[in-house]
Amino acid sequence: MKKVLFDVAALIARVATGVIFIAHGWQKWQSGLGATSEGFRGMGLPLPEVAALYAHVVEFVGGIFLIVGLLVRPVGLLLLINMIGAIAFAHWGKGIMSETGGWELPGALAALGLMFLAVGGGRLGLDALLGKMFRRRKESQAAESDVGVHQRGAGRDEGRTGTGRTGGPLTPSEPGTPETPNVPRQPTAPRSSMSDEDMRDIDALVSDDQPEHRKPPNR
Repeated sequence: MKKVLFDVAALIARVATGVIFIAHGWQKWQSGLGATSEGFRGMGLPLPEVAALYAHVVEFVGGIFLIVGLLVRPVGLLLLINMIGAIAFAHWGKGIMSETGGWELPGALAALGLMFLAVGGGRLGLDALLGKMFRRRKESQAAESDVGVHQRGAGRDEGRTGTGRTGGPLTPSEPGTPETPNVPRQPTAPRSSMSDEDMRDIDALVSDDQPEHRKPPNR
Protein backbone atom coordinates (compact mmCIF):
# COMPACT_ATOMS: atom_id res chain seq x y z
CA MET A 1 0.00 0.00 0.00
CA LYS A 2 2.83 2.38 0.83
CA LYS A 3 4.45 1.72 -2.53
CA VAL A 4 1.20 2.50 -4.33
CA LEU A 5 0.82 5.78 -2.43
CA PHE A 6 4.42 6.71 -3.23
CA ASP A 7 3.92 5.93 -6.91
CA VAL A 8 0.78 8.05 -7.10
CA ALA A 9 2.42 10.95 -5.22
CA ALA A 10 5.52 10.74 -7.42
CA LEU A 11 3.35 10.79 -10.55
CA ILE A 12 1.46 13.91 -9.38
CA ALA A 13 4.72 15.66 -8.45
CA ARG A 14 6.29 14.77 -11.78
CA VAL A 15 3.38 16.02 -13.83
CA ALA A 16 3.03 19.28 -11.89
CA THR A 17 6.75 20.01 -11.98
CA GLY A 18 6.98 19.06 -15.64
CA VAL A 19 4.15 21.41 -16.61
CA ILE A 20 5.83 24.31 -14.78
CA PHE A 21 9.17 23.70 -16.49
CA ILE A 22 7.53 23.29 -19.92
CA ALA A 23 5.76 26.66 -19.43
CA HIS A 24 9.03 28.44 -18.53
CA GLY A 25 10.94 26.74 -21.32
CA TRP A 26 8.26 27.57 -23.88
CA GLN A 27 8.30 31.19 -22.76
CA LYS A 28 12.05 31.33 -23.38
CA TRP A 29 11.67 29.74 -26.83
CA GLN A 30 9.03 32.31 -27.77
CA SER A 31 11.22 35.20 -26.72
CA GLY A 32 14.14 33.71 -28.63
CA LEU A 33 17.59 32.46 -27.77
CA GLY A 34 19.16 35.86 -28.39
CA ALA A 35 16.85 37.66 -25.95
CA THR A 36 17.48 35.05 -23.26
CA SER A 37 21.22 35.36 -23.83
CA GLU A 38 21.06 39.14 -23.42
CA GLY A 39 19.08 38.77 -20.21
CA PHE A 40 21.61 36.29 -18.80
CA ARG A 41 24.45 38.61 -19.80
CA GLY A 42 22.82 41.41 -17.85
CA MET A 43 22.58 39.14 -14.79
CA GLY A 44 26.32 38.47 -14.98
CA LEU A 45 26.16 34.80 -16.01
CA PRO A 46 29.38 33.47 -17.60
CA LEU A 47 28.94 32.20 -21.16
CA PRO A 48 25.40 33.59 -21.49
CA GLU A 49 24.78 31.99 -24.90
CA VAL A 50 25.63 28.51 -23.56
CA ALA A 51 23.60 29.14 -20.39
CA ALA A 52 20.60 30.31 -22.44
CA LEU A 53 20.68 27.22 -24.68
CA TYR A 54 21.01 25.02 -21.60
CA ALA A 55 17.99 26.64 -19.98
CA HIS A 56 15.88 26.37 -23.15
CA VAL A 57 16.52 22.65 -23.66
CA VAL A 58 16.58 21.51 -20.04
CA GLU A 59 13.41 23.31 -19.01
CA PHE A 60 11.30 22.36 -22.04
CA VAL A 61 12.57 18.86 -22.83
CA GLY A 62 13.20 18.05 -19.18
CA GLY A 63 9.61 18.97 -18.35
CA ILE A 64 8.34 16.52 -20.99
CA PHE A 65 10.60 13.77 -19.67
CA LEU A 66 9.30 14.34 -16.15
CA ILE A 67 5.70 13.98 -17.24
CA VAL A 68 6.26 10.69 -19.05
CA GLY A 69 8.67 9.44 -16.37
CA LEU A 70 11.71 9.00 -18.62
CA LEU A 71 15.26 9.45 -17.25
CA VAL A 72 13.82 11.03 -14.13
CA ARG A 73 17.01 10.97 -12.07
CA PRO A 74 19.30 12.58 -14.70
CA VAL A 75 16.60 15.13 -15.55
CA GLY A 76 16.22 15.92 -11.84
CA LEU A 77 19.97 16.61 -11.63
CA LEU A 78 19.91 18.89 -14.71
CA LEU A 79 16.92 20.85 -13.41
CA LEU A 80 18.54 21.18 -9.98
CA ILE A 81 21.66 22.71 -11.59
CA ASN A 82 19.47 25.04 -13.66
CA MET A 83 17.58 26.30 -10.61
CA ILE A 84 20.75 26.73 -8.53
CA GLY A 85 22.10 28.97 -11.29
CA ALA A 86 18.84 30.94 -11.39
CA ILE A 87 18.88 31.44 -7.59
CA ALA A 88 22.55 32.43 -7.52
CA PHE A 89 22.47 34.95 -10.41
CA ALA A 90 18.87 36.17 -10.63
CA HIS A 91 17.09 35.83 -7.27
CA TRP A 92 19.70 35.88 -4.54
CA GLY A 93 19.59 38.91 -2.28
CA LYS A 94 15.97 39.75 -3.18
CA GLY A 95 14.31 37.95 -0.33
CA ILE A 96 12.12 34.85 -0.46
CA MET A 97 8.80 35.96 -1.89
CA SER A 98 8.21 35.94 -5.61
CA GLU A 99 6.66 39.49 -5.52
CA THR A 100 10.06 40.95 -4.68
CA GLY A 101 11.96 38.71 -7.12
CA GLY A 102 12.99 36.29 -4.35
CA TRP A 103 13.95 32.64 -4.68
CA GLU A 104 10.59 31.18 -3.66
CA LEU A 105 9.70 29.48 -6.97
CA PRO A 106 13.20 28.42 -8.10
CA GLY A 107 13.88 27.15 -4.57
CA ALA A 108 10.79 24.92 -4.64
CA LEU A 109 11.64 23.66 -8.11
CA ALA A 110 15.22 22.96 -7.04
CA ALA A 111 13.94 20.94 -4.08
CA LEU A 112 11.71 18.91 -6.41
CA GLY A 113 14.66 18.28 -8.73
CA LEU A 114 16.70 17.07 -5.74
CA MET A 115 13.87 14.74 -4.71
CA PHE A 116 13.62 13.21 -8.20
CA LEU A 117 17.38 12.75 -8.24
CA ALA A 118 17.32 10.96 -4.88
CA VAL A 119 14.23 8.73 -5.08
CA GLY A 120 13.33 8.59 -8.77
CA GLY A 121 9.90 8.97 -10.28
CA GLY A 122 8.06 5.89 -9.02
CA ARG A 123 6.72 2.93 -10.95
CA LEU A 124 4.14 4.87 -12.97
CA GLY A 125 6.45 5.96 -15.77
CA LEU A 126 8.58 4.86 -18.69
CA ASP A 127 11.62 4.27 -16.51
CA ALA A 128 9.85 1.53 -14.56
CA LEU A 129 8.32 0.02 -17.71
CA LEU A 130 11.62 -0.09 -19.60
CA GLY A 131 13.42 -1.41 -16.53
CA LYS A 132 10.92 -4.25 -16.18
CA MET A 133 11.29 -5.16 -19.86
CA PHE A 134 15.07 -5.11 -19.58
CA ARG A 135 15.02 -7.35 -16.50
CA ARG A 136 12.72 -9.87 -18.18
CA ARG A 137 14.92 -9.97 -21.26
CA LYS A 138 18.00 -10.46 -19.12
CA GLU A 139 16.36 -13.26 -17.13
CA SER A 140 15.23 -14.92 -20.36
CA GLN A 141 18.76 -14.78 -21.79
CA ALA A 142 20.18 -16.18 -18.54
CA ALA A 143 17.65 -19.04 -18.59
CA GLU A 144 18.49 -19.85 -22.24
CA SER A 145 22.18 -19.81 -21.40
CA ASP A 146 21.65 -22.22 -18.49
CA VAL A 147 19.67 -24.59 -20.73
CA GLY A 148 22.41 -24.50 -23.37
CA VAL A 149 25.11 -25.28 -20.81
CA HIS A 150 23.04 -28.15 -19.44
CA GLN A 151 22.47 -29.62 -22.90
CA ARG A 152 26.17 -29.38 -23.78
CA GLY A 153 27.08 -31.08 -20.51
CA ALA A 154 24.57 -33.88 -21.15
CA GLY A 155 25.97 -34.35 -24.66
CA ARG A 156 29.48 -34.71 -23.32
CA ASP A 157 28.31 -37.27 -20.74
CA GLU A 158 26.54 -39.31 -23.43
CA GLY A 159 29.68 -39.16 -25.59
CA ARG A 160 31.79 -40.54 -22.74
CA THR A 161 29.41 -43.33 -21.63
CA GLY A 162 27.35 -44.30 -24.69
CA THR A 163 29.78 -44.51 -27.60
CA GLY A 164 33.15 -46.04 -28.29
CA ARG A 165 36.08 -44.75 -30.26
CA THR A 166 34.43 -45.45 -33.58
CA GLY A 167 31.18 -43.81 -32.60
CA GLY A 168 29.19 -47.03 -32.15
CA PRO A 169 27.56 -48.14 -28.94
CA LEU A 170 29.66 -49.92 -26.42
CA THR A 171 28.68 -53.57 -25.94
CA PRO A 172 29.98 -56.02 -23.40
CA SER A 173 32.53 -58.47 -24.70
CA GLU A 174 31.16 -61.86 -25.74
CA PRO A 175 32.11 -64.86 -23.61
CA GLY A 176 34.80 -66.97 -25.17
CA THR A 177 37.88 -68.97 -24.40
CA PRO A 178 39.52 -67.57 -21.31
CA GLU A 179 42.78 -65.96 -22.03
CA THR A 180 45.84 -67.72 -20.63
CA PRO A 181 48.51 -65.65 -19.07
CA ASN A 182 51.57 -65.16 -21.16
CA VAL A 183 54.07 -67.19 -19.11
CA PRO A 184 57.55 -67.47 -20.57
CA ARG A 185 58.49 -71.02 -21.53
CA GLN A 186 61.17 -72.65 -19.44
CA PRO A 187 64.25 -73.65 -21.34
CA THR A 188 64.60 -77.43 -21.80
CA ALA A 189 67.79 -79.22 -21.04
CA PRO A 190 69.68 -80.42 -24.07
CA ARG A 191 69.18 -84.06 -24.87
CA SER A 192 72.23 -86.23 -24.12
CA SER A 193 73.68 -88.59 -26.67
CA MET A 194 74.97 -91.08 -24.00
CA SER A 195 73.30 -94.40 -23.48
CA ASP A 196 71.82 -95.75 -20.30
CA GLU A 197 74.88 -97.88 -19.57
CA ASP A 198 77.16 -94.86 -19.83
CA MET A 199 74.92 -93.00 -17.44
CA ARG A 200 75.10 -95.88 -14.96
CA ASP A 201 78.91 -95.89 -15.18
CA ILE A 202 78.98 -92.17 -14.47
CA ASP A 203 76.68 -92.62 -11.49
CA ALA A 204 78.90 -95.42 -10.15
CA LEU A 205 81.99 -93.22 -10.44
CA VAL A 206 80.25 -90.44 -8.58
CA SER A 207 79.14 -92.81 -5.81
CA ASP A 208 82.64 -94.42 -5.56
CA ASP A 209 81.31 -97.75 -6.75
CA GLN A 210 83.21 -99.67 -9.33
CA PRO A 211 81.16 -100.43 -12.35
CA GLU A 212 80.74 -103.99 -13.39
CA HIS A 213 83.00 -105.06 -16.26
CA ARG A 214 80.98 -105.72 -19.26
CA LYS A 215 82.05 -108.33 -21.59
CA PRO A 216 82.96 -107.03 -24.90
CA PRO A 217 80.43 -107.82 -27.41
CA ASN A 218 81.16 -110.70 -29.69
CA ARG A 219 82.59 -109.57 -32.83
